[in-house]
Amino acid sequence: MKRFASLVLFAVITSCSFLPTEKDATPGVERNILTGLPGKNGKVLAVKFDDTTYSHPQQGVEAADVVFVTQVEAGLTRLMGIYSSQYPEILGPVRSARISDIDILAQFGKVGFLYSGSQKKLRPVLTAASLVNLSAERNPPTIYFNDPERTPPYAMMVKPNLLLEKADQVSSVQSIGWSHGPRSPSAKEISAVTIRWPNAVYRASWNKTERRFVLDHDNKPNLAASGSQLGSPMMVIQMVNIKPSEYVDKFGGITPKTTVTGKGVAYLLRNGSMTQVEWSRDTAISPTKWMLADGTEAKFQRGQVWFFLTDQEPEFEYPVIEPSK
Repeated sequence: MKRFASLVLFAVITSCSFLPTEKDATPGVERNILTGLPGKNGKVLAVKFDDTTYSHPQQGVEAADVVFVTQVEAGLTRLMGIYSSQYPEILGPVRSARISDIDILAQFGKVGFLYSGSQKKLRPVLTAASLVNLSAERNPPTIYFNDPERTPPYAMMVKPNLLLEKADQVSSVQSIGWSHGPRSPSAKEISAVTIRWPNAVYRASWNKTERRFVLDHDNKPNLAASGSQLGSPMMVIQMVNIKPSEYVDKFGGITPKTTVTGKGVAYLLRNGSMTQVEWSRDTAISPTKWMLADGTEAKFQRGQVWFFLTDQEPEFEYPVIEPSK
């Protein structure tokens, strides 16, 4: 009961980030470079979350500055939360690393990477990458532990603050390509959007009261362990190339590789609208550019940012226009 109460309090505190505006800048107040909200610009920790129904509700996703949704074996999804402004006491359930994580994270500099483990073949590749291995493979059960209220392998949790003590080589957060500003005049009003992978589906619906998009996962409200529904004022559906890689899991499933370099189409969701843009990223360590059709920069809304990396076109729903009386 005590644990539930503390989680509810955490949800109330963090819910303040759901209502940012473009006019709330206060001189002299430090703002996180990723969210544009008041907060520190600390060391970057990346955490791999399981994202199957068995792992829900997840703990601490709502406190991330950025969340990436990526495809894994069997067409399922996993999350990668990026933390630099705040580090919750407990996060999870934590799962294993994948080859796509390396290029996604390269733009952040030297990241502290928190995950449960990895395929043997992938380990030397992770070691060679610009990452600091803060995984369960190298840390004791006082830091990574199984929640007795969850069922393995969907039970491993982590205490990120204890890993900050081992993060001397980890970079402080830096810009990875976007800036905050007004919405584009070309934005189209939407009521919801469905985002798919072969065996997973998200739906983002615009909540006028909370002024953010709220998420359903596999046709159910995507609730955090705190009881709040996951969502954000700012989301990006990034169309990417997803192909089989050389890695195979222990069940024979082929690991997909998501390519986040090159260029392609993306859809920016903010303020109850959608704007189609072009994204481009020259190399893995380059920031990503987000450009409007007229060649100018597309601006992001302040707040937590969700990236949905998919190769399936999203399905948008538009408000019904009532005929005038």
